Amino acid sequence: MAEAAADGFVRATGPAPLSFPADYGPHDDYQTEWWYYTGNLEDPSGRHFGFQFTIFRRALQPPAQRTGRASDWAAEQVYMGHFAVTDVAGRRFRAFERFSRGAAGLAGAQADPYRVWLEDWQVADVPGRPGVTRIQAAADGVAVDLTLTDRKGPVLQGDRGYSQKAPDPGNASYYYSLTRLVTEGTVTVDGRTYAVRGLSWKDHEYSTSALAPDQVGWDWFALQLDDGTELKVFHIRRADGSVDPFSAGSFVDQDAAVTRLARDDFQIAVLDTWRSPRTGAQYPSRWRVIVPGLGLDLTVEPWLADQELNVSYAYWEGAVRITGARQGRPVAGNGYVEMTGYAGSMQGQF
Repeated sequence: MAEAAADGFVRATGPAPLSFPADYGPHDDYQTEWWYYTGNLEDPSGRHFGFQFTIFRRALQPPAQRTGRASDWAAEQVYMGHFAVTDVAGRRFRAFERFSRGAAGLAGAQADPYRVWLEDWQVADVPGRPGVTRIQAAADGVAVDLTLTDRKGPVLQGDRGYSQKAPDPGNASYYYSLTRLVTEGTVTVDGRTYAVRGLSWKDHEYSTSALAPDQVGWDWFALQLDDGTELKVFHIRRADGSVDPFSAGSFVDQDAAVTRLARDDFQIAVLDTWRSPRTGAQYPSRWRVIVPGLGLDLTVEPWLADQELNVSYAYWEGAVRITGARQGRPVAGNGYVEMTGYAGSMQGQF
């Protein structure tokens, strides 16, 4: 999957209209796509859980080379799933990975009704409830069964959904988010099931060759504040350790109005680090995030230091908690941080 050439696939080269529900579904002519869900949940006693549920699609051949073979097992797409649960009180992080071909009903994606699945892992529309989806996933005694209700609608990241990651026009993605998904359901760990409530976040991106040759990874923050606002910022890191100028972000107010943020509009300062005992990678582990123009000054720290997924490639993806201020008033919240490229470059992966 990682070594497939990008030639012949459609590229994101500029703003293009996004239409819903059609763009909730797959975009098979682009090489890579993912549907990404993260969330922070609590049971009535305050026991805290984080979850990640992601399904990735990777095209095996560009559109012009597809032959449309008649076999039910013939696949033009391969799907990969990552599922993880953070149990804060239990001090445990569990992560799982699986693959399947996009054939014979084993894995796939569709727009209307919305459904993305990989065997029995799936996210799908709830019939008769517009804006409501259900996530179901289980592995090795860990499970989630969650209902997510969208409160703000799609937020188009970048320039009307066109998120440029490097100077060349083709090094970009089409990218939208659902930043406030009110969530309830159950989390199961160690044979015990907990009724939970909280907030989730969805990112959906599709692209062909998003990273430039000198870019090795990214630090991505999806932060949900208790005043009803959300902040998304990311740094793209270069091989020399510098931050790429195409790093960006967005702020979503209580009424879903979006403020775009360029690289110079925010700062992310690392306050602490954590070293993985498995990969030896050293990750940032506490941050100060400042957006001067919005009066935001936030401290972000992991609920657990060890939330590293050591799967086909190693990366850190974990639940975080937030304290700080907005326009001089205290705010708090939860969110998720993803860090890639610390245990090896992401070149060729996406």
